[in-house]
Amino acid sequence: MKIFLTGGAGYIGSAAAATLLDVGHQVTVLESLVTGHRAAVPHGANFIEADLSDHEAVFDALKSEPYDAVMHFAAFAEAGESMKEPGKYFENNVHNSLWLLEACVQAEVKRLVFSSSAAVYASSDELLTEDAPLKPGNPYGQTKLMVEGLLDWYRRVHGLGYAALRYFNAAGALPDRGEAHNPESHLIPLVLQVALDQRPEVRIFGTDYPTPDGTCIRDYIHIADLIAAHLLALEALEPESQMIYNVGNGSGYSVREVVETARQVTGHVLPAVETDRRPGDPPRLVAGSDKIRSELSWSPKRPELEDIISSAWEWHRAHPHGYK
Repeated sequence: MKIFLTGGAGYIGSAAAATLLDVGHQVTVLESLVTGHRAAVPHGANFIEADLSDHEAVFDALKSEPYDAVMHFAAFAEAGESMKEPGKYFENNVHNSLWLLEACVQAEVKRLVFSSSAAVYASSDELLTEDAPLKPGNPYGQTKLMVEGLLDWYRRVHGLGYAALRYFNAAGALPDRGEAHNPESHLIPLVLQVALDQRPEVRIFGTDYPTPDGTCIRDYIHIADLIAAHLLALEALEPESQMIYNVGNGSGYSVREVVETARQVTGHVLPAVETDRRPGDPPRLVAGSDKIRSELSWSPKRPELEDIISSAWEWHRAHPHGYK
């Protein structure tokens, strides 16, 4: 298939592009490089440097050849930042996605796989299924839910089939690709930066949550397992159809558990400092992924937290300064 992929220089988008190429698909990456890395775009992908806000460039790119599907990974994805700059998130994540959908209609592309988020859900003590209440706790999650709403209307009106994958904390690394955000805000790479002596300490935001050890609980999914879910959805997706799946391991780990596991993996002390909660952090988000397991025969191959952190540690030790 010919795939048009947005955000292909980012952590998840570049891994998806590389995996698509590995299994024989043709990939065109459209990427602004605002937060992505040119070196992360895999060899073999056609690369277009453009922002989704450049409507003419997006339209021209999508109409330049017949694409079988679009995979949409381009978005700002920092929940904490979205609580400080909501307008930045609504403009980029929602408005620019709307123009991408318009370009799909003009180019007669009939299938789109969307990288959504567990942030569309309200926090819950139970496993979150696709039928769980939708109540984002921050503007980032709200933007993902709004794009899902746009997709459903474009399916109804224009026949654009879509799959929305709501995933829970992508983590870990492939041998040649890992997390390299600037600034970094994700827990596992932050902890590993302490092990690399790039930070003095791990900061634990909030120790008074209604959880067993008082810290937030999250479901971590290995990047390879997440990309496998995207590819299965792509293969199963048909025009005019709708697919919404949670993608997670079904096991939640607290911030303290992540730090302790990282200590075991790295052999470093990893001093930790407790501080106040961050606005917008829900206490507990853990996925129930029975639907994608039964309908697409997906299952995580690397579900253990130690394995996830070990793969990330291998990449960060080999790339202490990311893609620079």
